[in-house]
Amino acid sequence: MKDKVVLITGGSKGIGAAAAQVFLAAGAKVAVLDLVPINDWPVLPDFYTCDVTKEPSIKAAVDAILEKWKRIDVLVNNAGIQRYGAVTDTDIEVWDEVMNVNLKSMFLCSKAVLPVMEQQQAGVIINVSSVQAFHSQQKVAAYTTSKTAILGLTRSIAVDYAPAIRCMAVCPGTVDTPMLRDALELSDDPEAMLTACEQMHLTQRIGKPEEVAKLIVYLCEDHAAFMTGQAIRIDGGLGIVIQGSAK
Repeated sequence: MKDKVVLITGGSKGIGAAAAQVFLAAGAKVAVLDLVPINDWPVLPDFYTCDVTKEPSIKAAVDAILEKWKRIDVLVNNAGIQRYGAVTDTDIEVWDEVMNVNLKSMFLCSKAVLPVMEQQQAGVIINVSSVQAFHSQQKVAAYTTSKTAILGLTRSIAVDYAPAIRCMAVCPGTVDTPMLRDALELSDDPEAMLTACEQMHLTQRIGKPEEVAKLIVYLCEDHAAFMTGQAIRIDGGLGIVIQGSAK
């Protein structure tokens, strides 16, 4: 990844921040688009204040990156939020918020970057989805819908822009991120809820942001050049066991 230009949305914390740090360690030039500033990392990426749900904001950031580095080799569409509610509990404003951040942002950022990659005749796009594109908790109607739709967007980009541009989705299980910690605080017993999350995985633990980040970086390297259009799960075996099987 040495000297490759990498753009990461939602890169100030969680999986996005871990990915930024792994890319930096691999020698890449990293641009983070977020609304939350970064100021406490040992090595800082370029940072652009950007609302990734707004096309003009994305265009301004992409233009600034191109002015500085002249190219964009990798786009990691990572920005995402979690909101709770079944269909009848979800206000249209909440539905739109989740779709805008989790799905529309990926469409808009890809739309802005794909012409650059087409001109280069090279590029990789990684869309961060979720294991909930395959399985669903209760009362996450907007979230699981958005994460499932990302798989369709991923396939569409892979088909329409091959062979020069590759696109894949990474689908994590439960990962120790600020978003998870915020969700746990909604519980009456956060520690018990964390233990329950750990036990849902065959690994008997939740994932680390760095583990997901290393997979993202690998998929962008030449080692993975024969991979495109796929949804790759990194989920500790979540959801593959039929509970209650007799021994």
